[in-house]
Amino acid sequence: MSTAAETLSVPAADLRREAASARRVLFTISFCHMLNDMMQSLILALYPMLKASFALDFGQIGLITLTFQITASLLQPLVGIYTDRSPKNYSLSVGMGFTLCGLLLLAFAPNYPTVLCAAALVGMGSSVFHPESSRIARLASGGRHGFAQSLFQVGGNLGSAIGPLVAAYAIAPYGQTSVGWFSLMALLAVILLATVGHWYKAHRASRARRPAPAIVTPFSRRKVVATIAVLLGLLFSKYFYMASISSYYTFYLIDHFGVATQDAQVYLFVFLGSAALGTILGGPIGDRIGPKRVIWGSILGVLPFTLALPHVGLAWTITLTIPIGLILSSAFAAIVVYGQELIPGKVGMVAGLFFGFAFGLGGVGAAVLGELADATSITEVYQFCAYLPALGLLAVFLPDLKSSRQRG
Repeated sequence: MSTAAETLSVPAADLRREAASARRVLFTISFCHMLNDMMQSLILALYPMLKASFALDFGQIGLITLTFQITASLLQPLVGIYTDRSPKNYSLSVGMGFTLCGLLLLAFAPNYPTVLCAAALVGMGSSVFHPESSRIARLASGGRHGFAQSLFQVGGNLGSAIGPLVAAYAIAPYGQTSVGWFSLMALLAVILLATVGHWYKAHRASRARRPAPAIVTPFSRRKVVATIAVLLGLLFSKYFYMASISSYYTFYLIDHFGVATQDAQVYLFVFLGSAALGTILGGPIGDRIGPKRVIWGSILGVLPFTLALPHVGLAWTITLTIPIGLILSSAFAAIVVYGQELIPGKVGMVAGLFFGFAFGLGGVGAAVLGELADATSITEVYQFCAYLPALGLLAVFLPDLKSSRQRG
């Protein structure tokens, strides 16, 4: 009897250790995501300083974002496809190394072309970090895929929210070269992600000893392609609108209300902080009610607030950005989980496609909206973008994955 009990207790203890290790990995990649996106958001938060230092117009500001986002968006799906076929244990540390080099170059950039090169290096870091981290988040999820993706992504949102505060209080008083100190955070992330690489290596070795589960896709290829197109359309509405806030909200507050630059960056933090909260709520809610319902509510539900935003005073503008960030940001984790369940076995490809498309949209949106702002005004940009969440009606074309599996 005691021998049998001991035999049974060993696997149980191993499972507990495995679960605890997976939780540590999940929190580690979320923390590194915070560091990664905080460092990346320094580029956005530096825009007023760069605009003054290099005498840039809004179109050139948008080109910085475009360079960063396009570099990331073009490479992310390719990284995802490659690592689906040939996983690399320590790719996350390598990707963070690109970000480290980009920050150092940005800190000492003497001219506008060098700023663009620095933005491209940071984009290359993102192209590796996001699809690979999303893959590991799913592996470490314990079946709670929505929660894992939300926890991973909320780290990024927190980092994006902290970035403007860092720019306001740690960079603006000391100048562009102070960005170089944040390369130490990139170095810390390189080290932490190496420990994640150790876990990933052991996890892959453990899975190799188990029989691989059968991969069943409940839809035809044509249906999958059509559904992916709908999801990309929903991402378009979300990230084009998000680009109007992340790239130009500070300018809108300064131009429209006469707010000081430092105060405008604090108000941007309010929006980004609410977006971080919405991200962490979206995944667990999706685990309970299904990702499709979260997608519906997130994209379309924000429409009344975006329509009101361009027509109110400063206090209401700041107030409205809270539900906008809260509701709109809850969609992305649900979209990633929905896509990964739609195409099982292609975790990296799906994550790379959606993260890459989101980054690309952010870049294109920043460039297009920058040119529109130069041609008209920042106020008209927000009046135009207010209608974008109406594209949330596309969610009606998303199939119900759960019922399709049950029929299969």
